[in-house]
Amino acid sequence: MKTVFVLLVAVVCHSAARYSADWTSLDGRPLPPWYDEAKLGIFIHWGVFSVPAFQSEWFWWHWQGQQPPDPKCVSFMTKNYPPGFSYPEFARHFHAEFFSPGEWADMFKASGAKYVVLTAKHHEGFTNWKSVNSWNWNSVDSGPHRDLVGELGEAVRNRSLHYGLYNSLYEWFHPLYLNDKKNGFRTQDFVKQKLLPELYNMVVRYRPELIWSDGDWEAPDSYWNSTEFLAWLYNDSPVKDTVVTNDRWGAGCACKHGGYYNCQDKYSPGQLPEHKWEKCTSVDTLSWGYRRNMRIMDLMDLPTIIEDLVSTVALGGNYLLNVGPTADGMIPAVFEERLRGVGAWLQVNGEAIYASKPWRVQMENTTGAGSRRLGHFVLLTGTLLTRGVEEDRKGKLRSPQGEGGVQRPLRFAPGVHGAAGRPCLSAKAFSGAKHRLCMMLNQSSSDTRSE
Repeated sequence: MKTVFVLLVAVVCHSAARYSADWTSLDGRPLPPWYDEAKLGIFIHWGVFSVPAFQSEWFWWHWQGQQPPDPKCVSFMTKNYPPGFSYPEFARHFHAEFFSPGEWADMFKASGAKYVVLTAKHHEGFTNWKSVNSWNWNSVDSGPHRDLVGELGEAVRNRSLHYGLYNSLYEWFHPLYLNDKKNGFRTQDFVKQKLLPELYNMVVRYRPELIWSDGDWEAPDSYWNSTEFLAWLYNDSPVKDTVVTNDRWGAGCACKHGGYYNCQDKYSPGQLPEHKWEKCTSVDTLSWGYRRNMRIMDLMDLPTIIEDLVSTVALGGNYLLNVGPTADGMIPAVFEERLRGVGAWLQVNGEAIYASKPWRVQMENTTGAGSRRLGHFVLLTGTLLTRGVEEDRKGKLRSPQGEGGVQRPLRFAPGVHGAAGRPCLSAKAFSGAKHRLCMMLNQSSSDTRSE
């Protein structure tokens, strides 16, 4: 009875915790544990920009926003569209006729990812759901005439994956935002009439477990009312106990405030940070959105993705891998091949990835018997991150003491590597390629056995 009472008090105290609308309080909120355990997520950049599908998801800005305009974008429009064609006209060609949320979710599940993040709204302002604050510039009133956010969310959750939403704070050409900007952000008409009502509505309607904020850098967090929104999110929203947020909530917030840190696109810290972080990167190295003119040389190959994933997890990070669907709702086959390849590798090595903790050495170990990449080595050899490893005086990896105080030589996960001449099973996921990470494992194993 005493134990039950203590547990009840603990639960009540946790649920009663309140966060005030300041960074000192908000930054003290513990990160919900599901996020750190997940390790791998899938990012999806999809919107009206998927129709021109030229250069990147920033096409509209490069064509008509920046000064001077990008001549490649101007030339593309001149050669392929009639005079006077406007960017909003692309929306009627955003059909998503082949979009099958179940097939997408099956693919993401097969990739080994544990969470999925979809663009609810990018900088162009088009929402992939029926936002009453974005009349006629959303996926229900125009384009596909479908609730893309809702459909994918249902499919993803039916496969026991966590669902998150990307939302841009600013919008390139929204007149209220442009007027606030002209006023030096001393007015907040855009925030009060468009951004915040839309954000609150999105959270209540779709209950995302992750909010991936972006488009914050032109104005301070005080303009966006970020701390007020996050206080509501953590205290009173329907996802207050499970939601995770990033660090893009105003100029100067990146790598400083928020839930976990993104810091910048494709960020890698180079050493073990004190704060939970995430690396977001894209299979297409030149764009987050789909490009019709992408080439194979522009894409990350599977060994590179695996090495990037391992390096990220070794430094305590999560890995958010982006794919860009087409305007008709297809994920290009080359992207699917990459995702399923990652999943095949994780079927062999996933126990050393999911819910793992960084070892005390992440990169090089230059002491003792010699230099080995022990951080990566440990990541790829079974359950070492979660169960612990010890080194003897010669630097040989051994398991902790077992029954009777006997310390056994480390046994490696079956199929990760074998005796000399036996190929790595993980290499089969790469169509027979001799994956350099697999070879590194074999070399490290050989070093260990020879000592």
